[in-house]
Amino acid sequence: MNEELVPIRSICVYCGSRPGLDPAHMEAGRALGKAIAEAGMSLVYGGGTKGVMGAVASGVLGHGGTVTGIIPEFLVDMEATRQSLGQLDELIVTEDMHQRKHKMFERSDAFVALPGGIGTLEEIVEIMTWAQLGRHRKPMVFANIKGFWNPMIDLLQHMREQGFIHTSHLVQPMLIDRVEDIIPAIRKHAVAGAQRDGEDEVIAKM
Repeated sequence: MNEELVPIRSICVYCGSRPGLDPAHMEAGRALGKAIAEAGMSLVYGGGTKGVMGAVASGVLGHGGTVTGIIPEFLVDMEATRQSLGQLDELIVTEDMHQRKHKMFERSDAFVALPGGIGTLEEIVEIMTWAQLGRHRKPMVFANIKGFWNPMIDLLQHMREQGFIHTSHLVQPMLIDRVEDIIPAIRKHAVAGAQRDGEDEVIAKM
């Protein structure tokens, strides 16, 4: 199956609203934004214009891509500057975090977690939970910049070994060290998923 037959139109990126201590995180944000734009995809993200979030959006906009920011009203002045928000192609202001997360999910064909804090962790874990419950098969990526997500992967493995991830075949986030490998990996994952869906449909009709 050709990758073009399984289009990934939009990628949701979860990441920190702060820059972090290592400049590599901001560099990764800008590089991923550039890669998304050059692949002809759009960015869906939490609307922040500061930190790694701002770097991703800047990377997309600086290379001709489109950006949809989704942010709850109470976070606008904490994670963004109102003037910068006007540069986004689309801005959705939600009532609360729950509405924000659902809209981000609905608008996205894949999910990438760059380095970030508790909020970033909570968002990607929720997407993984929905995958475990069979609610979606969208690609999920941990952008493992300089090993940032290694402790998380170790924890997931520990959970599996202890028997708490009961449908581990549905919870298979990709761990990718280099930003330039993220888009190709997502496309390959989407093709493989479409092939599995086709095989399942054939079996169901037998």
